[in-house]
Amino acid sequence: MKAMIFAAGMGTRLRPLTDNMPKAMVPVDGKPMLQRVIENLSHYGFKDIIVNIHHFGDQIIDFLHENNNFGLNIAVSDEREQLLDTGGGILAAKDFLNDGEPFIVHNADILSTLNLSEMYRHHCESDADATLLVKSRKTERYLLFDEKNHLHGWINKRTGETRPCGFRFSNHEYQEFAFGGIHVISPSVFNALESYSEEPKFSITPFYIDKCRELNILGYNPTGYDWFDIGKPETLALANQYFQNPK
Repeated sequence: MKAMIFAAGMGTRLRPLTDNMPKAMVPVDGKPMLQRVIENLSHYGFKDIIVNIHHFGDQIIDFLHENNNFGLNIAVSDEREQLLDTGGGILAAKDFLNDGEPFIVHNADILSTLNLSEMYRHHCESDADATLLVKSRKTERYLLFDEKNHLHGWINKRTGETRPCGFRFSNHEYQEFAFGGIHVISPSVFNALESYSEEPKFSITPFYIDKCRELNILGYNPTGYDWFDIGKPETLALANQYFQNPK
């Protein structure tokens, strides 16, 4: 099974830690977050992995080489000349990822105890084009799903803005979830990705929202796992505490 790790982010919210290293190399309890994600993916059977790089990307290349790719087949998608964002990053890695089977995409700054093989199996059994890990947590912007977990739209609760074009929000009609930074994607998505943006740099989340009437985009909301978005100093501190004293 194949996976992509988003490790190209600038890590601006973690400065000054990221003034001299990529965000993905910031340690969590002494181990770079990238290593934790790689080891977790490997644990669940994902042995072919591509990592995109940009900010201090040479450090990630050297780190993977020094660790012999952790015994896995790990490739690098080099975005050092132009950061492509999440949608553009997936499209740039198409040749590696597109073997006819679904693949998982995982943010480097997301750590969790989620059973990734169960999420992958759920995606394959649901005939979805993409399955998004979602969570009930407080935010201003929500993905909106029906009772069967099909994505219908998005809303910014602070401004009232909605997507896609023509979507009308009604209170209590939809489940409101935040995206959890892990998704499983089927190769059927690539055709829509290639025609979505005239620019090589674009985000995957607006793509999912704008294409939810054409593609089968599902939410996945399991229970009983721990999850950390470690892109901010306060959440990084929480993750450090957690991994110092694992359950």
